[in-house]
Amino acid sequence: MVLALTVCGIVVALVVLGLFVFGLRRRLIQRSGGTFDCSLRWDIPEKPDTSGKGWSYGVARYNGDRVEWFRVFSYAPRPRRVLERSSIEVAGRRLPEGEEELALLSDAVILACLHRGVRLELAMSEDALTGFLAWLEAAPPGQRVNVA
Repeated sequence: MVLALTVCGIVVALVVLGLFVFGLRRRLIQRSGGTFDCSLRWDIPEKPDTSGKGWSYGVARYNGDRVEWFRVFSYAPRPRRVLERSSIEVAGRRLPEGEEELALLSDAVILACLHRGVRLELAMSEDALTGFLAWLEAAPPGQRVNVA
C-alpha cells in the first residue's frame, strides 16, 4: 500500500514537473518579444495538399534577419527551423481548404514560400501575416526580397 502511494506520488510529481518545464519553455521563447503563432508544413509537393496532413503547430520568433520556428509540443530549447530573410521567396497565399480548416487555427491564412529551394507553407493569422510581410519588405538596402 505504501509502495503504491509512493509510486503514484512520484508519477504525479513528474507530470507536474513536465507541465511546468513545458510552460517555462514557452515563456522563455516569448520573453524576447516578436513572437506569433505559426503552423508550418515543410518540404511540400508542388501541388498543395489540402488533406490537412503534415502541419505542425508552433511559435515563430523574429531574431534579427531570421525567423526562428519552435514546435509548441516539444521540450527542445532550440528552434526546429530557422528561416533567413534573404532566402525566403513568397510564392503566394491562400485560405485553408478541405481538412486543412480543421488542422489549422480558425483565422489562418496560408503563405506558400521557398526557402533555399525547399517549398514550405506557413499558416498564421491575418495580423501576423501583415507583420511577416512587412518584416520581409523591411530588409536592409541591397538585399533581394521577393514578396508576392
